[in-house]
Amino acid sequence: MRNCNFVCAITLVALLAGGAGVAAAQTFEDVGVRAQGMSGAFVAVADDATASWWNPAGLATGTYLSAVVERVNPTSSGPAIRANVRDFAVAFPALGLSYYRLRISEIAGPGSTAAWVAGRQDPRVSGTSVRSAAVGQFGTTVGQSLGDHLVVGSTLKLLFAGAVSTVTTDENGLDVADDLETERHVKVDLDLGAMATFGHVRAGLTLKNLTEPTFGSGPEALTLARQVRAGLAVKSAPQGALQGWTVAADADLTTRTTVMGRVRHAAAGIEGWLVQGRLGVRAGVSGNTVDELRLSASAGVSYAVTRAFHVNVSRTQGRDESVRGWSSSVSVAF
Repeated sequence: MRNCNFVCAITLVALLAGGAGVAAAQTFEDVGVRAQGMSGAFVAVADDATASWWNPAGLATGTYLSAVVERVNPTSSGPAIRANVRDFAVAFPALGLSYYRLRISEIAGPGSTAAWVAGRQDPRVSGTSVRSAAVGQFGTTVGQSLGDHLVVGSTLKLLFAGAVSTVTTDENGLDVADDLETERHVKVDLDLGAMATFGHVRAGLTLKNLTEPTFGSGPEALTLARQVRAGLAVKSAPQGALQGWTVAADADLTTRTTVMGRVRHAAAGIEGWLVQGRLGVRAGVSGNTVDELRLSASAGVSYAVTRAFHVNVSRTQGRDESVRGWSSSVSVAF
């Protein structure tokens, strides 16, 4: 019966993924300093408050209390896209509360009258089309154990989101997009997750944006596309000075369309804790597996100022502009 529970959970998510769209204003990698330090290999690792974003089922596998406040700086230094993220999350084993705020600014194509369609031309209009999308999300996450090996979870989301576009002759198009005022629309949506644990091995599966909510209409419409991601992790026991390490791999099961083209990520990462658990180090590599191959590498560090209070930083660099940038956070875990 336990194996059936896990298979049923995977089958349900896979069936829902079959109708997934490709328009998206957010990615898994937008949130989570630990996750970003592992290049996004986190679906089967998620054991802190950011599980509310990465895998709701991970909430029941972490510490008694986890809280995190994060700031993700512009994830692209290139000319096409910039994402700013702020988030706060707190979690107990069976309940999580979170708030995520994302602002994504994009440059489409010169002369485009619909900034969200990259490369669309209109000879009557001179200038550069820019678009800004804003998403605010309040979430409540719950998890439930099914037998000894499987946990399922969900995040009920209240979303405030919208998009706006314009044409500008300013050479700093992303700055113009950042300053645009966005009309917000309200929708309710759901994320789902499953986590199976067998000894030192964990397998995770997450579905984001179950109903694919659309905010606004016409050229300003913003759709949060359904996204599915799977992960596998192997976690060790403490060994001498090394207080434990985790090796993980993730793969997107759906494709997103961004201003840089189609994106479907695969990632691998490692995390280890040294100095009696006071110093965490992590690294990873990820790549876009559809159309042009774009590779990126990540590194991250956590330092325990006290036994419970951590300062975390991460950096991602490479050809994939959808994940490039750096982030920082403070976190508490008991």
